[in-house]
Amino acid sequence: MNAQISTHRATPHAPSALHFTQLLSATPRGARLARLLAVHQLTAWGWPPACPTAESAALVVAELAANAVTHGRVKGRGFRLTLAVAEADAGTLRIEVTDPRGDRAPQLPPPPPAPLAESGRGLLLVDAHATDWGTAPYPPSGKTVWACLPLI
Repeated sequence: MNAQISTHRATPHAPSALHFTQLLSATPRGARLARLLAVHQLTAWGWPPACPTAESAALVVAELAANAVTHGRVKGRGFRLTLAVAEADAGTLRIEVTDPRGDRAPQLPPPPPAPLAESGRGLLLVDAHATDWGTAPYPPSGKTVWACLPLI
């Protein structure tokens, strides 16, 4: 598994050639909007919706945003989506989803789901698509779950 826990704050990080960030409501609608905004932003940057990069990013954003809404929700607070392509590593897209529940970090590596379970596979999908992923604290009380995807 590629998962790791980092001890540094996830944002801000190295200056980016391409950078997008958006605060969203911690609702199912906000999670859906995060996925749509990610695909729209990648299209604006030159990766069409049907390319492997946009498809993988849409899946990873959908899973991380759904987890933020489901497990990281605090009443009255939203979550943040960040997409970045750093100048130093132009071959990698970094996706970050920050939520206010730092006390509920995902288990790394993700445990295998029960064979007949209807949930529990989201982070396995993130792990399959990302070259690297992990979590970082977001002081004072939140966390950032991040994933790096190859730009194809």
